[in-house]
Amino acid sequence: MKRRTFIKNTAFIAGSTFLGAKVLTSEVKAYPVELKHIPAPHLWGEEELNIAWLGHSTVLIKMFDKWVLTDPALFDRVGVYFLGQSIGPSRITPPALSPDRVPKPDLILLSHAHMDHMDLPTLKYFTEKYPGEIDAVTAYLTSDVISDLNWKTLTVLDWGESAKVSGIDIDALEVKHFGWRFPWEKDRSRGYMSDGRSFNAYTISYNKKTVLFGGDTTYTDKLNVLKGKSIDVAIMPIGAYNPWKRNHCTPEEALDMAHRIGAKRFVPVHCMTFRQGQEPFHEPIQRLLASASQFSPEIVIDNIGQTYTL
Repeated sequence: MKRRTFIKNTAFIAGSTFLGAKVLTSEVKAYPVELKHIPAPHLWGEEELNIAWLGHSTVLIKMFDKWVLTDPALFDRVGVYFLGQSIGPSRITPPALSPDRVPKPDLILLSHAHMDHMDLPTLKYFTEKYPGEIDAVTAYLTSDVISDLNWKTLTVLDWGESAKVSGIDIDALEVKHFGWRFPWEKDRSRGYMSDGRSFNAYTISYNKKTVLFGGDTTYTDKLNVLKGKSIDVAIMPIGAYNPWKRNHCTPEEALDMAHRIGAKRFVPVHCMTFRQGQEPFHEPIQRLLASASQFSPEIVIDNIGQTYTL
């Protein structure tokens, strides 16, 4: 099957069964795209906010003394694992930090159950390395995928709900995407509002700083509920819009959504890691930078591995 046909038929899903995966270590490995930046989290202080883009939608955040990891996917592929082999998009750019170099997260934030956002091998790695020590937050009707992992706590938040987890204030927000992990599953984009898988964006607030993690979304005004709230950094998806415009926003639209809620700074994700759309590999970042002057947020990261310190 051609790669494009495979992606179209699976829509990045590829399944929820983990049968084993080779753990990516810090060994040097060849990838088609060279990594130019490597974060140094051991140097991050506890009197500042640090954000590092590790690749795709995986962001390592240190909010003063709290470690947060978003949608972690740190292995060579995302997709189904069948008889020890992975089936799905392969990584083009290496993760900026291999799993063994990521500090123990206090909180793992999961936006939805798609394979490239709720990656079982990565989540299994962290919960086995730190059994019963990591809090997780996930979207409505998605916890079944990861409930057998050894979490400290597993919190489910629906749109408009809030919780304090690991001492961090978390608000779950509605976006416009789809939630099924397999094509035959019910999800809210198909009208199954009470018994379908959901999908979240989140704000995380701690020590008077607030970060928006946009998860995955197409262009929408649903984030306008954040108008008037001080958003220090908006982390927004900007890739896989061609031909998936129905489910993914363009770079300009991501900037506009951040602009309309008054976000001060902007970090792009969901690009430059896997070939999931038909747009050229570097196009999302190029379009983002070309349109930056039209919008108010300052783009503080524009490449995988870069770190922003506030």
